[in-house]
Amino acid sequence: MLFAEPDQRFGRLDEYSRLGLAAITMTLRDAGMAEDGQKRPVGVIAATTHGCLTTDLAYLDTMIPHNGAMASPNLFAYTLPNCFLGEAAIRFGFTGPGFIIQEPDPAGYTCLSLAMAVLGDGDAQTMLAGVCDLSQTIPATVEPQPPAAAVFFALGLVPGPAGPPYGVLQFDSTGSLSFMGQRVTGIFDLVQACLHPAGHGSPVRRATVDLNLSTPESG
Repeated sequence: MLFAEPDQRFGRLDEYSRLGLAAITMTLRDAGMAEDGQKRPVGVIAATTHGCLTTDLAYLDTMIPHNGAMASPNLFAYTLPNCFLGEAAIRFGFTGPGFIIQEPDPAGYTCLSLAMAVLGDGDAQTMLAGVCDLSQTIPATVEPQPPAAAVFFALGLVPGPAGPPYGVLQFDSTGSLSFMGQRVTGIFDLVQACLHPAGHGSPVRRATVDLNLSTPESG
């Protein structure tokens, strides 16, 4: 469903990395940027609440019973939450900055503002910003619990190869985020705004950003 040909690397990823890489792949496809391997100044910032905790616990289950003698090398390779960003960079040729932020708020607001800051600094031409979390079986440590989901947006200063964007995302001088002039509270709110663009016509492709730090009222 994701790739034109079977991908052996994808098959050995842990579930958290599969979820994140799948969401990035579908985002690039939606943005008309899914060609493989070509080097390009694209970066990724992903927010997560639990990260690869499920993988870490699974790895410990292989390590503890035999004092490390039977520890899984495959699971160990994915005991960092940013591993799937490296997988995405290998597959899609990303050369821009890529990092994970641990964010207790499942709305994922911070990843959007950080991605826009990277664009403003000129460190990448396109930034993917999103969230990635698995469901957890351990007792909750944060409330509310994040949804078991991954979603990313392709942000750029100009429209991309897929044509007109979903709309304009603006980060104003008060620290608030708005989409097409309407305040958004986080990434899932932005998803709804793109899927149901009341008064803005049919949803199209990518989101561009306005980094002039003006208020929505002053343009």
